[in-house]
Amino acid sequence: MNIRTRSSAIIGAICLVASLALTTASADEPVAPRQAAKVTLKKVATAQNPSAGAAGPGGTVWIAERAGTVRVLGPKGLGEPVLDISGETTTDGERGLLGVAFDKRFAHFYISFTSLEGTSTVDEFAVRGGKIQPNTRRTVLTQTQPYSNHNGGDIKFGPDGYLYIAFGDGGAGGDPHGNGQNLDTLLGKMLRIDPRGGKPYAIPPDNPFVDDPGARDEIWAYGLRNPWRFSFDAGTGDLLIGDVGQSDWEEIDWAPADSRGGENYGWSRMEGTHPFRGATEPANHVPPVHEYDRSGLGCSVIGGFVYRGKAIPDLKGQYVFSDYCDGTVRTLQMKNGKVTGVSDLGVNGGETVSLVEGCKGELYVLGIAGSISRIDPA
Repeated sequence: MNIRTRSSAIIGAICLVASLALTTASADEPVAPRQAAKVTLKKVATAQNPSAGAAGPGGTVWIAERAGTVRVLGPKGLGEPVLDISGETTTDGERGLLGVAFDKRFAHFYISFTSLEGTSTVDEFAVRGGKIQPNTRRTVLTQTQPYSNHNGGDIKFGPDGYLYIAFGDGGAGGDPHGNGQNLDTLLGKMLRIDPRGGKPYAIPPDNPFVDDPGARDEIWAYGLRNPWRFSFDAGTGDLLIGDVGQSDWEEIDWAPADSRGGENYGWSRMEGTHPFRGATEPANHVPPVHEYDRSGLGCSVIGGFVYRGKAIPDLKGQYVFSDYCDGTVRTLQMKNGKVTGVSDLGVNGGETVSLVEGCKGELYVLGIAGSISRIDPA
């Protein structure tokens, strides 16, 4: 399936909850810095430990708070909670309400959270007139988690209309159960499902492992450690994943819009482009498009989006990302499948936990301490 073709049609029809584009260059290839776009972070609201967000109906942005509430960001700031599952989740470890997404017509709203027992759960609500219908709630997918970290939890609809779900390797350290390379588990994977095509969901017939008896049909890509944030480029349909490293390397992975899936991003035999603890590189390893070490730039990559807004022309087409420990907002510039430059935008979101793309392509930075800031022209 060529996602790029379908992406153009969808973007022309509705306001896409977009994402990120990057193209692939050798992670060891030197990149030349270029003068960064001039931007500022404008604080637009304060939340209680914001964790994720999504473009919503009527040009709004819906913000998830880790403890279990969802609030709508409008011209006057955040409103009262439109959803509260705080009695069903916990902030123990890396748990909580970790992801939210709308389908392309804003007819259904999806949440990704860990239950009180630590089980990763994706639930669906119908939306009518821009409002959640609580009595329509149903569980789409669950996955038991052996530990309280590396739960992943991000969810987004791709340009193909399918729901993509990111799960980490299950936690602890070093992938003790070997989940990253094990195709018989959903852990350490990017999933692709059709939530409306069956009960509780259907498998897209062109998923890469549907004919493999030793693999789970839901899997789109594997070899991921903790793909905390991912996105699709609203302009191209390309997929980019910010995968948090073990102790040395943070990485950003990329797949073109016409990918048929099945990419092996290497974990836990690889950390970035480097063999992990003496392991051998898999023959089908897809190396990251970009990596950085933890010696000076941070410790936990926060994947972002390719900028497709209009407010900052100099930023257009660049992939904007950050790091939880460093907070600096950076960009990658790409050309013909190669990283051509890395820039520091000169702004800092604090302990950045997520970037959010609004309906018109403008980007927001969420700080876990509470700040919600929009990236504006300086």
